[in-house]
Amino acid sequence: MTRLSPLAAERLRRRCEASGLGFGDSSELADLPQGIGQQRAEEALAFGLRLSQPGYNVFVLGEPGTGRHATVWRVVRALAARQPAPGDLCYVHNFEDGRRPRLLMLAAGVGVRLRSAMQRFVRMLGPALRAALESQGHRERTDALREQNKRREERAVQTLAESAAADGLGLMRTSDGLVIAPAHDGEPMSPAQYEALQEGERARLQQAVERWTARLEEVVQGFPAARQEMIEALDRAVQAAVEPVVRQLITGIRNEFEGLGEIQAFLAAVEADVIASRAGWVDEELQEAVIGDDDEGWEARYLVNLLVDNAECTGAPVVEEDNPGYGNLIGRIEHQLRMGQVVTHHGLVRAGALHRARGGFLLLDAARLLRQPYAWDGLKRALRSCELRIEPPAEAQDWSGAQSLEPAPVPADLKVVLIGDREAHLSLLEIDPDFEELFKVAADFEDEMPRDDGGERRFAGLVATLARHSGLRPFEATAVAGLVEDAARRAEDSGRLSLHTRPLADLMREADLLAADAGSERVGADHLAAAQAARRRRGDRLERHLRQAMLEGSLLVDTESAVCGQVNGLVVVDGGAGGFGHPARITATVWAGDGEVVDVERETDLGGPLHSKGVFILSAFLAARYGRRHPLSLSASLVFEQSYHPVEGDSASLAELCALLSALAGAPIRQSLALTGSVNQHGVVQAIGGVNEKIEGFFDLCAARGLDGGQGVLIPAANVRHLMLEARVVEAVRAERFRVFAVDDVDQAMALLTGLPSGRDDPRGVVPRGSLEDRIGRTLDAMSAAHPPRGGEGRDGGGRGRRRP
Repeated sequence: MTRLSPLAAERLRRRCEASGLGFGDSSELADLPQGIGQQRAEEALAFGLRLSQPGYNVFVLGEPGTGRHATVWRVVRALAARQPAPGDLCYVHNFEDGRRPRLLMLAAGVGVRLRSAMQRFVRMLGPALRAALESQGHRERTDALREQNKRREERAVQTLAESAAADGLGLMRTSDGLVIAPAHDGEPMSPAQYEALQEGERARLQQAVERWTARLEEVVQGFPAARQEMIEALDRAVQAAVEPVVRQLITGIRNEFEGLGEIQAFLAAVEADVIASRAGWVDEELQEAVIGDDDEGWEARYLVNLLVDNAECTGAPVVEEDNPGYGNLIGRIEHQLRMGQVVTHHGLVRAGALHRARGGFLLLDAARLLRQPYAWDGLKRALRSCELRIEPPAEAQDWSGAQSLEPAPVPADLKVVLIGDREAHLSLLEIDPDFEELFKVAADFEDEMPRDDGGERRFAGLVATLARHSGLRPFEATAVAGLVEDAARRAEDSGRLSLHTRPLADLMREADLLAADAGSERVGADHLAAAQAARRRRGDRLERHLRQAMLEGSLLVDTESAVCGQVNGLVVVDGGAGGFGHPARITATVWAGDGEVVDVERETDLGGPLHSKGVFILSAFLAARYGRRHPLSLSASLVFEQSYHPVEGDSASLAELCALLSALAGAPIRQSLALTGSVNQHGVVQAIGGVNEKIEGFFDLCAARGLDGGQGVLIPAANVRHLMLEARVVEAVRAERFRVFAVDDVDQAMALLTGLPSGRDDPRGVVPRGSLEDRIGRTLDAMSAAHPPRGGEGRDGGGRGRRRP
């Protein structure tokens, strides 16, 4: 096997040459007219927004910080500016059914004028009615009607009294009303006078009392009809006084809104209702209450509830609801406490974001929406029915007996843009069958873009745009080059650039502050490097703590000597300034057994499913490579030493396999080397994530103990393109004080770790004595002899002459 050489320093970090960017500082660059790297997503977004058919709402998916929000706003605003402004929405009282407020859909600006006109009408109505009803002419007419009715009743009673007097009876007024009783000289007889009469006279008077009492009842029974005639006459008098006043007030409003049928119908209903209410004004006390200033319920029925005012809207509205609760989204009906009762009316109907966005676009954050009870179902109901109904969700109906309303629905003519991550999009696709029908368009934002000459220049334009819009100093070309390299590192690919603008903008602000502290008019590469170093210092407490524990020996990690079945794996800890890497000791033990490889992490519930999968692959590798020639009468265990936290991922499977093979071969592994990578069941090493952080984590430990040129890291060859190592590592490699190797398979890794040949590269299939293959074969033969497999010997029963399968 050809001995692998370490990677050259130039392959560890792809530099961006400032001279190739073509400018001195970012002030020389114009703002980007649009975002970078998101053409496909922007095309999908524009397509969905322009298509007016139902269901073509848009879900914008991508990672936070990739410019999703800014891009959506830019595209939506540009499209909204070319569309007409929608009309106003008003609710008015329904005089036929007060529980169902009527909807007026008016041209933009008409709603606010109508509201003002009706406010003036209500303010003027009370005083005008009071003046009409308190005028001398009206008072004289109503007083005359009341006096006429009074005289009519008095004449009827007087006539009856005179006729009854001829029979010796009198008409008396008591607390119970009018009573017929025997009389003497016009006065009621006393009991003594009545008893002194002859019995025959008493009998005559008794009969007369009964007869005239019946006649009195007939007279009194005629009073209500006469009074009703008086009330009707008073009603006509009130109508005659009120109609001209109301008509005069309404006529001015009618003229202002001439030709608008909905408004004319509403004004006609208002006029009819005001006049129809005259029956309640006949009684002076009721009249005072009706036209008083404090009867809000009477006035409110004529006011206009301007639900959505688009008078100032130029183009289609663009609404973003930051708190998409059910009420904020769908609208709500408020209530008031009046005389101990909870009441409501059309003026207490409040618009939701869907109403405000009607005729335009509504932007919602998917995660916030899904956290709100009933909000997602409410949004679906509106989009599915194409109607906006303001009503509480069925699960939250108020059964307290409070008065409720059913406002007329509003047509749901709008586009909804949901902004979320890919996980939210996938979850909705899986759990809600309606989602795909309502959000037919997905605008998938890229996380990164190709890093070529054009890509670097476009990225420089992004830096210039962010600096200008954030009020930052211009960035020198060297600083921009550093930001390009930082974006490649965040993309974990030297040939790609991260499109996450949030961390980019944060780093630019921090570098700008350091430039300001230094009194510099421009941000240079030194300011950027200082900002990056400061950021690392702010977040490296745990990293320093772990490294110190390794240096002190409380956390065991060797960086010298060689040990069988022990290897330095590399892990990444999420936290600090984006996570950091550090070495972790992995050990393997083997013994004669039944072929089981025990994953201690899984057995103790510290290993995740991906890590367990990696261990199962190791078992498959051993069976595939050695099971055809040797009975696998072995058992083994693998463990992350001093690991007290969950372990996930398969990036340590190469290290685990090397530890296992080392234990089988009895071949010590150099502890000055660490390694990372996953492995398949054929022994091919596969790419992993966090390669830069892992290398730097082991490098920092070795540097703290002293670099001697023998330390290094083994990585998958497929990860070489992902290398964007810090300058300190690159310089150490250039000075040959540290090494980075790229391996394609486990055999290359074992040869580097043990210094022994693999024994698998002989074209004749001969396994050299003393090679790793030979050592492992002899160990397996010995285990098989000591612990024969159940059911008999292996197929070849062992043997000395060795050929690889």
